[in-house]
Amino acid sequence: MNKTVNIVGGGMAGSEAAWQAANAGLNVVIHEMRPKVGTFAHRTGDLGEMVCSNSFRSDDSEQNAVGLLHWEMRAAGGLIMAMADKHRLPAGGALAVDRDPFAASVTQALMSHPNITVEPSEITSLPADGHWIIATGPLTSGALGAAIRAETGEEALAFFDAIAPIVHFDSIDLSKAWMQSRYDKGETEEERTAYLNCPMDKATYNAFIDALLAADTTEFHEGETAGYFDGCLPIEVMAERGRETLRHGPMKPVGLTNPHQPDVKPHAVVQLRRDNKLGTLYNLVGFQTKMKYGAQTSVLRMIPGLEDARFARLGGIHRNTFLKSPVLLDDQMRLKSRSNIRFAGQITGVEGYVESAAMGLLAARLAIGELTDTPLPPVPPTTAMGALVSHITGGADAKTFQPMNVNFGLFPPVDGLKGGRRGRKDRYKAYTDRAKADWTAWLATQAAVPA
Repeated sequence: MNKTVNIVGGGMAGSEAAWQAANAGLNVVIHEMRPKVGTFAHRTGDLGEMVCSNSFRSDDSEQNAVGLLHWEMRAAGGLIMAMADKHRLPAGGALAVDRDPFAASVTQALMSHPNITVEPSEITSLPADGHWIIATGPLTSGALGAAIRAETGEEALAFFDAIAPIVHFDSIDLSKAWMQSRYDKGETEEERTAYLNCPMDKATYNAFIDALLAADTTEFHEGETAGYFDGCLPIEVMAERGRETLRHGPMKPVGLTNPHQPDVKPHAVVQLRRDNKLGTLYNLVGFQTKMKYGAQTSVLRMIPGLEDARFARLGGIHRNTFLKSPVLLDDQMRLKSRSNIRFAGQITGVEGYVESAAMGLLAARLAIGELTDTPLPPVPPTTAMGALVSHITGGADAKTFQPMNVNFGLFPPVDGLKGGRRGRKDRYKAYTDRAKADWTAWLATQAAVPA
């Protein structure tokens, strides 16, 4: 049997899949079109490049589903989590990453692996033979997207995703802004001051909302409809849902005290998170936007402390594609009409860096089992990994299928636990305890993948 796995795409999912397969002794060829063929969102040809936020979100593996997913990936010898830990930045209870060194380390690890070859090429059709994992992400090339649509007979679904701006730290007015993590969360002083906060009083907030609603935004092409993923809504779309929406979302003023005016409670707060280890760049948390560049600079400079802000990157909007996975993929993540092809990452309908990498890890493990004639037992749906793959390969309603972050709503209930807010902490702990035991047992059924 051919023991080579071809992986299309060198993002989070493709990089993780390559690492898992190569460490299991398989030959791996990564087909990555960058930098030969670029995208509007990528800046480099590095593998594992982060194009949106630099956050892997909560790292709490006892009370948070994505933190549990971190734990499962670490237990499976995941490359993405190892490099994220290596290049971690202070971010309170979140796992934020210094994006450029992170991608460089992922690239170095894969390029230096004796079982991995990187081919700088664009795959434009679905291969008829061999073993393939397509992990092209939400920015799948037009040619390959057309080939997928032609093969499946199903129109690949689409939604629009937005990117948040990044600001040069030395252009922020610290006489107005201050450093503090919400509720002073963190074990060290650095973690407790991981976020930069810009306060707004009521009048400033209302003027900001007015300007936001009046700003010029990116127009869609005729026939396109903007179906946004709720976890990455542009701020203009949130503002359109009601003037108070942002105050109860990314601009909520809770858990923060302005040292410049300790007796004055801010009406709203804009938070910025460190984007690199040097601390020279900060991104606006939750400020994905579809405003045109000129409008962005004028509207965002209305934020106290950012009046003279210099932007290292302005926000933008792009079209993302994903499969109708519940009807197109089997429980092994294979395309039902072509069993030699697996899909992984955001193109399957998961959302987020961690979820994408997790589906790359899982697709590779399933491929390893197939190519070594050691089929794996089903991934327990009680685990974060299993809950996600169960959702995308049949658990979700195909008619309303949309990109999904991992969350405890995807997990089977734990018997005997009461609901409600009071019981939530115990319930989440029960979910994670059960998941860790079941994931550990599932990993024990297969050969170890060395770190």
